[in-house]
Amino acid sequence: MKLIIPEGYKPSLSLYETQTAIGKMKRIFEDKLAQTLSLKRVSAPLFVEPNTGINDDLNGIDRPVEFGVKETGRRAQIVHSLAKWKRIALAKYDFHVGNGLYTDMNAIRRDDEIDNTHSIYVDQWDWEKVIDEESRNENFLRQTAQNIINAICDTEEEICKMYPVLKPSLSREVKFITAQELEDKYPEMDEKEKENAIAREYKTVFLMKIGDKLRSGKPHGSRAPDYDDWSLNGDILFYYEMFDCAIELSSMAIRVDAKILDEQLTLANCQNRRNLLYHKMLLNNELPLTIGGGIGQSRLSMLLLKKAHIGEVQVSVWDDETIEKCKKSNIKLL
Repeated sequence: MKLIIPEGYKPSLSLYETQTAIGKMKRIFEDKLAQTLSLKRVSAPLFVEPNTGINDDLNGIDRPVEFGVKETGRRAQIVHSLAKWKRIALAKYDFHVGNGLYTDMNAIRRDDEIDNTHSIYVDQWDWEKVIDEESRNENFLRQTAQNIINAICDTEEEICKMYPVLKPSLSREVKFITAQELEDKYPEMDEKEKENAIAREYKTVFLMKIGDKLRSGKPHGSRAPDYDDWSLNGDILFYYEMFDCAIELSSMAIRVDAKILDEQLTLANCQNRRNLLYHKMLLNNELPLTIGGGIGQSRLSMLLLKKAHIGEVQVSVWDDETIEKCKKSNIKLL
């Protein structure tokens, strides 16, 4: 675990002001996101049954929180994300091309690292939208990323007007770059160092084509093979001056179709998933073509309200060392 303590840190807003500002920020951003992407809010599950294949295994090694359900006699898992569930919901709720859904996703990722921007409690806006075959291209992906970035910057401007002590710092101008181009640009750096370097230079970055192996023989980050199309995905990174580093605010993608799912399951050696409910539906072309992603709620709150630790905007559990250091450094964990 790496904890960064900014020198001379003093929160711009009090605890009371922070709680009020978080509520305002979330309402403003939700409205802007829904408007720019034509989304409707829906309710979503906190847990799913593991034998459906609906839960997301993230990088393939994350352990879900699982428990027994007395009345059914079956097991249930706290979701890691709703990437697969959303696509089934779009079909079930009869959404059509050009429209989509968003929801509050709450998860427990017990194997995640804990630091200034990471917690085992995850809260994000999960969104998914029905598209047609003609929209499965990089230009559409880029434009969607730009629309989300504009919504974030619009929200920042409104919050800063409400709280003048906060100053806008995010850039709407986006550097689009692939994982391979990033590797070529910084061949000697590790993944995080590359992201920090590119964000330091361009301030706002959309890093694309994550998941497949690069020319070095290694992928830049890992992606499950059964929801992102590895050639049509990306992460939104913002430069955060307080830490002099990149903060990933969103992961998004045009989702796999039947052909790409077949190819990526083979590449990832995940053939056993073909018989799961979600995968059979997709391979049989029973689900709509979609684009979707997740946007961190606490991380956006942290970024816009100029906080030094995600624990200042969400309630979670922390190790004793983090609690003690934050207490001594004017970082008030909730």
